[in-house]
Amino acid sequence: MPHDAPTGLADDVLAWFARSARDLPWRRPGAGPWGVLVSEVMLQQTPVARVLPAYEGWMRRWPSPAELAADPPGEAVRMWGRLGYPRRALRLHACAAALVERHDGQVPDDVPALLALPGVGGYTAHAVAAFAFGRRVPVVDTNVRRVIARAVTGHADAGPASTTRDLRAAEALLPGDAATAARMSAALMELGALVCTARQPRCAACPIMDRCAWYRAGRPAGTARRRTQPYAGTDRQVRGILLAAVRDAEDGVTTTELEGLWHKGVQRNRALHSLEDDGLLVRKGDQFHLP
Repeated sequence: MPHDAPTGLADDVLAWFARSARDLPWRRPGAGPWGVLVSEVMLQQTPVARVLPAYEGWMRRWPSPAELAADPPGEAVRMWGRLGYPRRALRLHACAAALVERHDGQVPDDVPALLALPGVGGYTAHAVAAFAFGRRVPVVDTNVRRVIARAVTGHADAGPASTTRDLRAAEALLPGDAATAARMSAALMELGALVCTARQPRCAACPIMDRCAWYRAGRPAGTARRRTQPYAGTDRQVRGILLAAVRDAEDGVTTTELEGLWHKGVQRNRALHSLEDDGLLVRKGDQFHLP
């Protein structure tokens, strides 16, 4: 069962957000729905600091879905650069093409239509509906789950994710007015990102410290174990090295050239095959190209 929100929580969080929100380009009025959609895809598993230059470059080149859809998907991969998880670039390209084909190049304003787009999942659909169109829909990421777990339920960690339960808990915190609710969703996310952080929460700077169930309980320790995933020597690293070589080349890159980039042949070939399977590389004879 969802817990009741602490009285006055929304007012305090919104007042803090008005003072403390970061000035991010996708939050500005001129960003438009396409800018919000691009930002939400780029921000998945990627810090804001890394996203900012990539986002600005992307939006300068493709300020609308139609302009992106008119270019080959390989150009999206090239422009993605070293942002990580490059399949997101292909998904954005496919999404742009669908927007042109189904919606006259415009981003739709309701969750079901957004969910029908390639590469748009539940979180992204809710985020675009709220942040681009001011809809009263709950937006739940790890930051929001953590804020709710601490402030409302008194737990240090959010526990296992449950889409239905998490959305219901977030919606319970939203004011009735749609525009204010959308701002509240952004404020909760910002609070989790800047103050109610996972490892070193800044409780003294929190606008709802006195209302927080976790703080009032003495900040009991959590049970979640946070593991740092290794990167060096993994298939993901090898994929990144190989894809970067092709992305940075004006023409294709030969198999022989790629062999010199990673000494473990079995792992290198496995990475190449996975890049082909994901549609990120295309083999033409003895060369690899972007799609």
